[in-house]
Amino acid sequence: MSQHEDESLGERSAQLGVLVNAALVAVKLVAGVVGNSYALVADAVESTADIFSSLVVLGGLRLARREADEEFPFGYGRAETLAAAVVALMLIGTAIGIAVEAVREINTPHHAPAAWTLLVLVLVMGVKWAIARHVARAGRQIDSRAVQADAWHHLGDAVTSAAAFIGISVALWKGPGWEPADDYAALFASAIILLNGALMLRGALLDLMDRRPEAELEQRVRAVAGAVPGVRAIEKLRMRRSGLKHFVDIHVQADGTLPLEEAHRLGGRVKGTLQRELSAVGGVLVHMEPYLAESVGAAEAPPRS
Repeated sequence: MSQHEDESLGERSAQLGVLVNAALVAVKLVAGVVGNSYALVADAVESTADIFSSLVVLGGLRLARREADEEFPFGYGRAETLAAAVVALMLIGTAIGIAVEAVREINTPHHAPAAWTLLVLVLVMGVKWAIARHVARAGRQIDSRAVQADAWHHLGDAVTSAAAFIGISVALWKGPGWEPADDYAALFASAIILLNGALMLRGALLDLMDRRPEAELEQRVRAVAGAVPGVRAIEKLRMRRSGLKHFVDIHVQADGTLPLEEAHRLGGRVKGTLQRELSAVGGVLVHMEPYLAESVGAAEAPPRS
């Protein structure tokens, strides 16, 4: 899948999230107010936050696709990671808000929710679970932190709805004295949302700090570069993530007697091969060096025929 296709898939997922959540907000808010269920009202608030999170993701992806310029010579890819961090912070803020309101409702006498609100929650759970899976699949496919964070936001909504369903069921089953059951359910759901938000924020911040990528991707970069004819060994490799792509700084060793012009062409072949065969690779900087057997480990040298 090309970079343009990756970006388009991410944007379509965010747009779908906006449309679905806009409809669900209206349904849950009306049902929560009329049916006397704070858990449903909290659900509506969480879905409202989902709309803004999807808009943040959409904006981050669109900014990240801009070409590099003089002001940003490495491109705008970090906008996608920043969008992931913002969405994670929104998740955390939403969780705290739901928890505060749930505690307030617990301490405020009120009637049990209406039984028909359970049907609304079943509908919401089904829709949100489906969209969370769709967005998460798109996020994994294009390796986007922001899209995956958006998927967690949708899944958090499904979890909140599931907790509300359990809470309302308990309140209706147990009768008088158990009215706050759905408020306790909302409080429990807020803890899950808070945890997910913290985990997503941690991942985004580590990417902003240029954490090294997964070992599997590094090994693939070494293998692909080492297989280019003329490459004797890969001495050093450094990578950092920028949005949907990774920048590669690689030291390639070739025969020391190779003319400078031929070494330059070899470096170009290494760069082109990495960008062509590995969709996760964006920019590549190749350092050509003379082959020194003692400077590389046996595991780093490509197989010789």
